[in-house]
Amino acid sequence: MAFGRLERTTAAAPMSDINITPLVDVMLVLVVIFILTAPLLASSIRLELPRIEGAVPGAGQQAVTVVVDKLGQAFIHDEPLAQAALAQRFIAIAAEHPDTEVQLRADAAVPYGRVVAIMGAAHQAGLTRIGFVAEPVAAVAAVAP
Repeated sequence: MAFGRLERTTAAAPMSDINITPLVDVMLVLVVIFILTAPLLASSIRLELPRIEGAVPGAGQQAVTVVVDKLGQAFIHDEPLAQAALAQRFIAIAAEHPDTEVQLRADAAVPYGRVVAIMGAAHQAGLTRIGFVAEPVAAVAAVAP
């Protein structure tokens, strides 16, 4: 009589590997969040920019951003520079790229004389394209409660 085989087959061994698919999904979401928020955190210097109507973002040409805080301290790439060091940096930038635009982000409380001194240093170095960064009135109205 044939009743079949008497030996039993062993069950499949439990899987001991970690499923990393959810981990990869979470990491990709975090990367996207950091990519989107990084440009918003470009400068750590707090400024109260002047508000004007008609302010539009500049074009994406070669530019160097000079930030002037309330105390009149000038910064390039969040590095504080004295007037002489700022003039030397302008000379180096003009030697490398003479058509570079200087984007001046000055706090509304900065004395006009300090702004003119920075403009003069840029002009002496050969950088004749100077833009003033301001905050549009519409953007301020949208943020205000």
